[in-house]
Amino acid sequence: MKTIIKLILPCFAVLLGIYTCEKEGTLTGSPSGKLNSSTGCNIFKSTAEAEHMADTLCCMEYSYNAENDKLQLKHINAGFNCCPEEIKGEVSFVNDTVIIKESERDGLCDCLCLYDLNYTLTGIRKKTYTICFIEPYAGDQEKLNVSIDLTKNSGGLTCVVRKKYPWGQFIEGL
Repeated sequence: MKTIIKLILPCFAVLLGIYTCEKEGTLTGSPSGKLNSSTGCNIFKSTAEAEHMADTLCCMEYSYNAENDKLQLKHINAGFNCCPEEIKGEVSFVNDTVIIKESERDGLCDCLCLYDLNYTLTGIRKKTYTICFIEPYAGDQEKLNVSIDLTKNSGGLTCVVRKKYPWGQFIEGL
């Protein structure tokens, strides 16, 4: 009898754990994210339509809405080919880390340009996250890896300085 109880109790605990996780997942939903839009090349924007952000800065701006568990991200001055057929941003989640792998399809020009990319992440709870951008042209320059604490701030801006092409093209003296 003790042997049967020793076998049944662990099985019951596992089934209860699976049920609880599934139940929790159906209530809040799993986090997901997608690239919504990208601007045209920032160099070709008129001053009236462009936000003034130095081309030596690569930034992430965020805005969190706790009521609908939605996080808006804007990757400012992301480097891509001047005329890509398509800009892609794959969003994945590993525990409290959000990984955004950016790429392009068929870079048709022999030049690079800076773009702004807009992402929407859903199912985001009010806690601390690390956002990591994997960029095709950042090379050995400082990575855009940002820690955000949604329990303290619902929005913010973090930037890294980059001076290698395509960043920093309008710096005098370089």
